[in-house]
Amino acid sequence: MPPVPGSGLAKGLAVTLRTMTRKSVTEQYPDVQPDLAPRTRGVIGLFEENCTVCMLCARECPDWCIYIDSHKETVPPAAPGGRERSRNVLDRFAIDFSLCMYCGICIEVCPFDALFWSPEFEYAETDIRELTHERDKLREWMWTVPAPPALDPAAEEPKELGAARKAADKLAAEAAQAAEQQAAGQQGAKTEGDA
Repeated sequence: MPPVPGSGLAKGLAVTLRTMTRKSVTEQYPDVQPDLAPRTRGVIGLFEENCTVCMLCARECPDWCIYIDSHKETVPPAAPGGRERSRNVLDRFAIDFSLCMYCGICIEVCPFDALFWSPEFEYAETDIRELTHERDKLREWMWTVPAPPALDPAAEEPKELGAARKAADKLAAEAAQAAEQQAAGQQGAKTEGDA
């Protein structure tokens, strides 16, 4: 059966009329900040104290948009007679957000929890060369990272916490036993001294 002439136009006008009668839901963005989802991928924040300059994030980045520079520094021995150690010191940590595709691989591979997603999204620049943000800017964004969600109270305790608690309980029991033995030894010495 051939289509009725003008039926497509009538359907289009019907959609338009239905939409015109609904209330608009325009967000007044600059004046009213949007409610973002808890896991919004805005920018990457750097917690510099946790960075060991292992370079995993830069190596795993598919866009090669992370730039890291460092130098080695000698650390004196912790105890007398020990040996000196060397450690990497971070000189530069920059991310070029004009290249970044926000995949999050750098955050996932970081073994020391130095990189986090921040919901910050207002970082536009007029020049593309200014989208390479250095570590001071990445550090500022670190303070906008939301706290992680609370743990499920019915969840099983992590193995690491259980092992740490067991070791702490063992040390506390040994310390209490040593204190009892010492008190018994002092009591015995006092009894012998009185006799």
